[in-house]
Amino acid sequence: MTSVRAATRYISADSHVSEPPDLWETRLPLALREAGPHFAPRTESRRFDHPGGFDPAERAKEMASDHVDAEILYPTYGLTMYKMRDAALQKACFRVYNEWLHEYCAAATAPVYAVGMIPTYDIQDAVSELEWCHEHGFIGGMVWQVPPPELSLVSNHYDSLWDAAQQLEMPISFHILTGFNYSAERNEPNDIESSRSSVNRKTAELADTVFDLIFSGTLARFPRLKVAIVEGEIGWLPFQLQQWDYYFHRFQKTRNLPINQQPSDYFYRQIYSTFFKDAVGGQLLSSWGQDNCLWSTDYPHGNSQWPNSMAVLDRNLGHLPEGVIRKLVQDNVTNLYGLDRR
Repeated sequence: MTSVRAATRYISADSHVSEPPDLWETRLPLALREAGPHFAPRTESRRFDHPGGFDPAERAKEMASDHVDAEILYPTYGLTMYKMRDAALQKACFRVYNEWLHEYCAAATAPVYAVGMIPTYDIQDAVSELEWCHEHGFIGGMVWQVPPPELSLVSNHYDSLWDAAQQLEMPISFHILTGFNYSAERNEPNDIESSRSSVNRKTAELADTVFDLIFSGTLARFPRLKVAIVEGEIGWLPFQLQQWDYYFHRFQKTRNLPINQQPSDYFYRQIYSTFFKDAVGGQLLSSWGQDNCLWSTDYPHGNSQWPNSMAVLDRNLGHLPEGVIRKLVQDNVTNLYGLDRR
Protein backbone atom coordinates (compact mmCIF):
# COMPACT_ATOMS: atom_id res chain seq x y z
CA MET A 1 0.00 0.00 0.00
CA THR A 2 1.29 3.47 -0.95
CA SER A 3 1.32 6.08 1.79
CA VAL A 4 -0.64 9.14 0.75
CA ARG A 5 2.03 11.19 2.52
CA ALA A 6 4.12 10.76 -0.64
CA ALA A 7 2.42 13.78 -2.19
CA THR A 8 4.04 17.15 -1.60
CA ARG A 9 0.87 19.15 -0.96
CA TYR A 10 -2.69 18.32 0.06
CA ILE A 11 -5.22 20.71 -1.42
CA SER A 12 -8.88 20.32 -0.54
CA ALA A 13 -10.98 21.14 -3.60
CA ASP A 14 -14.12 21.54 -1.48
CA SER A 15 -13.92 23.13 1.93
CA HIS A 16 -16.23 25.69 3.47
CA VAL A 17 -16.44 28.82 5.52
CA SER A 18 -19.01 29.38 8.26
CA GLU A 19 -20.41 32.81 7.55
CA PRO A 20 -21.56 34.92 10.53
CA PRO A 21 -25.24 34.04 10.96
CA ASP A 22 -26.14 37.74 11.03
CA LEU A 23 -24.01 38.58 7.97
CA TRP A 24 -26.97 39.47 5.76
CA GLU A 25 -28.90 41.17 8.56
CA THR A 26 -26.02 43.59 9.05
CA ARG A 27 -24.70 44.06 5.52
CA LEU A 28 -27.65 43.97 3.13
CA PRO A 29 -28.99 47.36 2.03
CA LEU A 30 -31.51 48.57 4.62
CA ALA A 31 -34.44 48.16 2.24
CA LEU A 32 -33.70 44.44 1.82
CA ARG A 33 -32.83 43.40 5.36
CA GLU A 34 -36.31 42.43 6.50
CA ALA A 35 -36.84 40.23 3.44
CA GLY A 36 -33.31 38.85 3.62
CA PRO A 37 -32.17 35.63 5.27
CA HIS A 38 -32.14 35.25 9.04
CA PHE A 39 -30.22 32.52 10.83
CA ALA A 40 -30.02 31.48 14.47
CA PRO A 41 -27.07 32.87 16.43
CA ARG A 42 -24.00 30.65 16.35
CA THR A 43 -24.39 29.71 20.01
CA GLU A 44 -27.69 27.97 19.17
CA SER A 45 -26.26 25.78 16.43
CA ARG A 46 -22.87 24.13 16.93
CA ARG A 47 -22.82 22.23 13.69
CA PHE A 48 -20.27 24.37 11.87
CA ASP A 49 -18.41 25.77 14.83
CA HIS A 50 -14.83 24.80 14.18
CA PRO A 51 -13.20 28.18 14.87
CA GLY A 52 -11.35 28.20 11.55
CA GLY A 53 -14.64 28.16 9.69
CA PHE A 54 -15.39 31.72 10.70
CA ASP A 55 -12.07 33.00 12.07
CA PRO A 56 -9.36 33.20 9.39
CA ALA A 57 -6.68 33.49 12.07
CA GLU A 58 -7.61 30.03 13.36
CA ARG A 59 -7.95 28.34 10.00
CA ALA A 60 -4.24 27.66 9.49
CA LYS A 61 -4.06 25.79 12.81
CA GLU A 62 -6.96 23.53 11.97
CA MET A 63 -5.66 22.90 8.46
CA ALA A 64 -2.25 21.97 9.89
CA SER A 65 -3.82 19.53 12.35
CA ASP A 66 -5.37 17.74 9.35
CA HIS A 67 -2.19 17.96 7.20
CA VAL A 68 -4.02 20.13 4.66
CA ASP A 69 -1.89 22.71 2.86
CA ALA A 70 -4.47 24.72 0.91
CA GLU A 71 -8.25 24.86 0.43
CA ILE A 72 -10.85 25.95 -2.10
CA LEU A 73 -13.67 27.67 -0.19
CA TYR A 74 -17.45 27.42 -0.58
CA PRO A 75 -20.26 28.87 1.57
CA THR A 76 -22.37 27.24 4.25
CA TYR A 77 -25.46 29.41 4.81
CA GLY A 78 -25.04 30.81 1.32
CA LEU A 79 -25.85 27.45 -0.26
CA THR A 80 -29.49 27.88 0.79
CA MET A 81 -29.84 31.16 -1.09
CA TYR A 82 -29.76 29.60 -4.56
CA LYS A 83 -33.43 28.69 -4.13
CA MET A 84 -34.50 32.32 -3.70
CA ARG A 85 -37.14 33.46 -6.18
CA ASP A 86 -36.48 37.17 -5.63
CA ALA A 87 -33.74 37.91 -8.16
CA ALA A 88 -32.82 41.34 -6.77
CA LEU A 89 -32.58 40.02 -3.23
CA GLN A 90 -30.50 37.04 -4.31
CA LYS A 91 -28.11 39.27 -6.24
CA ALA A 92 -27.61 41.48 -3.19
CA CYS A 93 -27.15 38.49 -0.87
CA PHE A 94 -24.52 36.99 -3.15
CA ARG A 95 -22.54 40.24 -3.25
CA VAL A 96 -22.64 40.48 0.56
CA TYR A 97 -21.19 36.99 0.77
CA ASN A 98 -18.55 37.61 -1.89
CA GLU A 99 -17.35 40.78 -0.18
CA TRP A 100 -17.15 39.01 3.18
CA LEU A 101 -15.32 36.02 1.65
CA HIS A 102 -12.80 38.36 0.06
CA GLU A 103 -12.10 39.85 3.50
CA TYR A 104 -11.82 36.38 5.05
CA CYS A 105 -9.30 35.15 2.47
CA ALA A 106 -7.24 38.34 2.75
CA ALA A 107 -6.97 37.82 6.51
CA ALA A 108 -6.14 34.09 6.37
CA THR A 109 -2.55 33.05 7.07
CA ALA A 110 -2.81 29.78 5.11
CA PRO A 111 -3.43 29.45 1.35
CA VAL A 112 -7.20 29.59 0.83
CA TYR A 113 -8.93 30.38 -2.45
CA ALA A 114 -12.37 31.88 -3.02
CA VAL A 115 -15.14 30.65 -5.31
CA GLY A 116 -17.78 33.34 -5.67
CA MET A 117 -21.56 33.02 -5.62
CA ILE A 118 -22.94 33.97 -9.04
CA PRO A 119 -26.61 35.00 -9.56
CA THR A 120 -28.03 33.82 -12.87
CA TYR A 121 -31.63 35.04 -13.16
CA ASP A 122 -30.27 37.97 -15.20
CA ILE A 123 -27.28 36.62 -17.10
CA GLN A 124 -25.67 40.05 -17.42
CA ASP A 125 -25.71 40.25 -13.62
CA ALA A 126 -23.96 36.88 -13.66
CA VAL A 127 -21.25 38.11 -16.01
CA SER A 128 -20.75 41.27 -13.95
CA GLU A 129 -20.42 39.32 -10.71
CA LEU A 130 -17.98 36.86 -12.25
CA GLU A 131 -15.90 39.79 -13.49
CA TRP A 132 -16.00 41.34 -10.00
CA CYS A 133 -14.81 38.06 -8.54
CA HIS A 134 -12.02 37.79 -11.07
CA GLU A 135 -10.86 41.35 -10.31
CA HIS A 136 -10.79 40.52 -6.59
CA GLY A 137 -8.64 37.42 -6.94
CA PHE A 138 -11.30 34.72 -6.82
CA ILE A 139 -10.49 31.52 -8.70
CA GLY A 140 -13.98 30.57 -9.92
CA GLY A 141 -17.71 31.09 -9.65
CA MET A 142 -20.56 28.91 -8.41
CA VAL A 143 -24.03 28.73 -9.97
CA TRP A 144 -27.06 26.72 -8.93
CA GLN A 145 -26.76 22.98 -9.48
CA VAL A 146 -30.49 22.59 -10.13
CA PRO A 147 -31.99 25.67 -11.79
CA PRO A 148 -35.70 26.41 -11.90
CA PRO A 149 -37.44 24.67 -14.82
CA GLU A 150 -37.78 27.85 -16.85
CA LEU A 151 -33.99 28.38 -16.79
CA SER A 152 -32.85 24.86 -17.63
CA LEU A 153 -29.17 24.23 -18.23
CA VAL A 154 -30.03 22.91 -21.71
CA SER A 155 -31.14 26.39 -22.75
CA ASN A 156 -28.96 29.14 -24.21
CA HIS A 157 -29.76 31.42 -21.26
CA TYR A 158 -26.29 30.92 -19.75
CA ASP A 159 -24.19 31.35 -22.90
CA SER A 160 -22.85 34.79 -22.02
CA LEU A 161 -21.71 33.49 -18.64
CA TRP A 162 -20.06 30.40 -20.14
CA ASP A 163 -18.25 32.61 -22.63
CA ALA A 164 -17.08 35.00 -19.90
CA ALA A 165 -15.94 32.09 -17.74
CA GLN A 166 -13.78 30.62 -20.48
CA GLN A 167 -12.37 34.01 -21.42
CA LEU A 168 -11.49 34.79 -17.79
CA GLU A 169 -10.30 31.22 -17.14
CA MET A 170 -12.70 31.00 -14.20
CA PRO A 171 -14.05 27.44 -13.72
CA ILE A 172 -17.76 27.19 -12.91
CA SER A 173 -18.81 25.08 -9.92
CA PHE A 174 -22.05 23.18 -9.35
CA HIS A 175 -22.25 22.36 -5.63
CA ILE A 176 -24.86 20.00 -4.23
CA LEU A 177 -27.73 21.51 -2.23
CA THR A 178 -27.95 24.59 -4.45
CA GLY A 179 -31.04 25.62 -6.34
CA PHE A 180 -34.37 23.89 -6.77
CA ASN A 181 -33.32 20.37 -5.90
CA TYR A 182 -34.47 17.93 -3.25
CA SER A 183 -33.01 20.10 -0.48
CA ALA A 184 -35.25 23.02 -1.44
CA GLU A 185 -38.36 21.01 -0.58
CA ARG A 186 -37.54 19.54 2.83
CA ASN A 187 -40.96 17.94 2.96
CA GLU A 188 -40.18 14.23 2.98
CA PRO A 189 -43.05 12.49 4.78
CA ASN A 190 -40.89 9.89 6.54
CA ASP A 191 -37.37 8.58 7.07
CA ILE A 192 -37.58 6.29 4.04
CA GLU A 193 -38.15 9.24 1.73
CA SER A 194 -35.46 11.27 3.51
CA SER A 195 -33.01 8.47 2.79
CA ARG A 196 -34.18 8.32 -0.83
CA SER A 197 -33.44 12.03 -1.18
CA SER A 198 -30.01 11.81 0.47
CA VAL A 199 -28.83 9.18 -2.01
CA ASN A 200 -31.12 8.41 -4.96
CA ARG A 201 -32.49 11.85 -5.71
CA LYS A 202 -29.19 13.61 -5.06
CA THR A 203 -27.30 11.31 -7.41
CA ALA A 204 -29.97 11.53 -10.11
CA GLU A 205 -29.88 15.32 -9.96
CA LEU A 206 -26.09 15.32 -10.23
CA ALA A 207 -26.29 13.03 -13.24
CA ASP A 208 -28.82 15.37 -14.84
CA THR A 209 -26.51 18.36 -14.31
CA VAL A 210 -23.60 16.63 -16.05
CA PHE A 211 -25.91 15.27 -18.75
CA ASP A 212 -27.38 18.71 -19.48
CA LEU A 213 -23.97 20.34 -19.81
CA ILE A 214 -22.81 17.67 -22.25
CA PHE A 215 -25.91 16.82 -24.28
CA SER A 216 -27.06 20.44 -24.67
CA GLY A 217 -23.88 21.15 -26.59
CA THR A 218 -22.68 23.66 -23.97
CA LEU A 219 -19.25 22.10 -23.69
CA ALA A 220 -19.02 21.72 -27.45
CA ARG A 221 -19.82 25.42 -27.97
CA PHE A 222 -17.49 26.56 -25.20
CA PRO A 223 -14.54 24.17 -25.44
CA ARG A 224 -12.38 26.07 -22.95
CA LEU A 225 -15.06 26.20 -20.24
CA LYS A 226 -14.05 24.19 -17.17
CA VAL A 227 -16.66 22.80 -14.79
CA ALA A 228 -16.42 21.37 -11.26
CA ILE A 229 -19.11 19.07 -9.85
CA VAL A 230 -18.72 19.56 -6.10
CA GLU A 231 -19.47 17.27 -3.14
CA GLY A 232 -21.27 14.63 -5.17
CA GLU A 233 -18.61 11.89 -4.92
CA ILE A 234 -17.45 10.00 -8.03
CA GLY A 235 -18.34 6.29 -7.92
CA TRP A 236 -21.48 6.82 -10.00
CA LEU A 237 -19.78 8.70 -12.82
CA PRO A 238 -18.00 6.01 -14.89
CA PHE A 239 -21.21 3.98 -15.20
CA GLN A 240 -23.17 7.02 -16.39
CA LEU A 241 -20.48 7.91 -18.92
CA GLN A 242 -20.39 4.33 -20.19
CA GLN A 243 -24.13 4.31 -20.74
CA TRP A 244 -24.23 7.74 -22.36
CA ASP A 245 -21.49 6.72 -24.78
CA TYR A 246 -23.26 3.48 -25.61
CA TYR A 247 -26.58 5.14 -26.45
CA PHE A 248 -24.87 8.02 -28.25
CA HIS A 249 -23.27 5.53 -30.65
CA ARG A 250 -26.33 3.30 -30.87
CA PHE A 251 -28.63 6.11 -32.00
CA GLN A 252 -26.09 8.46 -33.56
CA LYS A 253 -27.74 8.27 -36.98
CA THR A 254 -31.30 8.76 -35.75
CA ARG A 255 -31.01 11.27 -32.89
CA ASN A 256 -30.17 14.85 -33.77
CA LEU A 257 -27.86 15.86 -30.93
CA PRO A 258 -25.76 19.07 -30.87
CA ILE A 259 -22.57 17.15 -30.13
CA ASN A 260 -20.19 15.40 -32.51
CA GLN A 261 -18.02 13.54 -30.02
CA GLN A 262 -19.04 10.86 -27.57
CA PRO A 263 -20.21 12.27 -24.21
CA SER A 264 -17.25 11.00 -22.21
CA ASP A 265 -14.87 12.95 -24.46
CA TYR A 266 -16.43 16.22 -23.30
CA PHE A 267 -16.30 15.07 -19.70
CA TYR A 268 -12.61 14.19 -19.82
CA ARG A 269 -11.80 17.46 -21.55
CA GLN A 270 -13.80 19.85 -19.37
CA ILE A 271 -15.40 18.40 -16.23
CA TYR A 272 -13.93 17.67 -12.81
CA SER A 273 -15.58 16.08 -9.79
CA THR A 274 -14.67 16.18 -6.11
CA PHE A 275 -14.69 13.26 -3.66
CA PHE A 276 -13.90 12.81 0.01
CA LYS A 277 -15.38 9.65 1.53
CA ASP A 278 -16.00 7.55 -1.55
CA ALA A 279 -14.39 4.13 -1.05
CA VAL A 280 -16.01 2.74 -4.22
CA GLY A 281 -14.77 5.73 -6.18
CA GLY A 282 -11.32 5.19 -4.73
CA GLN A 283 -11.21 1.65 -6.15
CA LEU A 284 -12.39 2.84 -9.56
CA LEU A 285 -9.58 5.39 -9.66
CA SER A 286 -7.26 2.50 -10.46
CA SER A 287 -8.47 2.68 -14.05
CA TRP A 288 -10.73 5.73 -14.39
CA GLY A 289 -10.83 9.44 -13.65
CA GLN A 290 -7.25 9.98 -12.57
CA ASP A 291 -7.06 13.32 -14.40
CA ASN A 292 -10.59 14.54 -13.58
CA CYS A 293 -11.09 13.87 -9.88
CA LEU A 294 -10.27 16.18 -6.99
CA TRP A 295 -9.84 15.23 -3.34
CA SER A 296 -11.57 17.30 -0.66
CA THR A 297 -12.31 17.36 3.08
CA ASP A 298 -15.65 19.24 3.35
CA TYR A 299 -14.22 20.95 6.46
CA PRO A 300 -15.77 22.26 8.73
CA HIS A 301 -19.08 20.52 8.04
CA GLY A 302 -20.40 17.61 10.06
CA ASN A 303 -19.75 15.20 7.20
CA SER A 304 -16.05 16.13 7.08
CA GLN A 305 -13.29 13.66 7.85
CA TRP A 306 -11.38 16.39 9.73
CA PRO A 307 -9.01 15.90 11.55
CA ASN A 308 -8.48 12.38 10.17
CA SER A 309 -8.15 13.10 6.45
CA MET A 310 -4.87 11.24 6.05
CA ALA A 311 -6.30 8.05 7.54
CA VAL A 312 -9.27 8.20 5.16
CA LEU A 313 -6.93 8.86 2.22
CA ASP A 314 -4.74 5.90 3.17
CA ARG A 315 -7.77 3.65 3.36
CA ASN A 316 -9.37 4.76 0.09
CA LEU A 317 -6.38 5.66 -2.09
CA GLY A 318 -3.50 3.72 -0.59
CA HIS A 319 -3.66 1.07 -3.32
CA LEU A 320 -2.83 3.65 -6.00
CA PRO A 321 0.64 4.51 -7.32
CA GLU A 322 2.34 7.54 -5.81
CA GLY A 323 2.02 9.57 -9.01
CA VAL A 324 -1.74 9.00 -9.21
CA ILE A 325 -2.23 10.01 -5.58
CA ARG A 326 -0.30 13.19 -6.26
CA LYS A 327 -2.63 14.00 -9.16
CA LEU A 328 -5.74 13.51 -7.06
CA VAL A 329 -4.68 15.52 -4.01
CA GLN A 330 -2.54 18.17 -5.65
CA ASP A 331 -1.91 18.32 -9.39
CA ASN A 332 -5.45 18.19 -10.77
CA VAL A 333 -6.78 21.00 -8.59
CA THR A 334 -3.64 23.05 -9.19
CA ASN A 335 -4.03 22.70 -12.95
CA LEU A 336 -7.78 23.39 -12.94
CA TYR A 337 -7.48 26.66 -11.03
CA GLY A 338 -3.99 27.71 -12.07
CA LEU A 339 -2.86 27.74 -8.45
CA ASP A 340 0.78 27.56 -9.43
CA ARG A 341 0.39 30.99 -11.00
CA ARG A 342 -0.99 32.58 -7.82
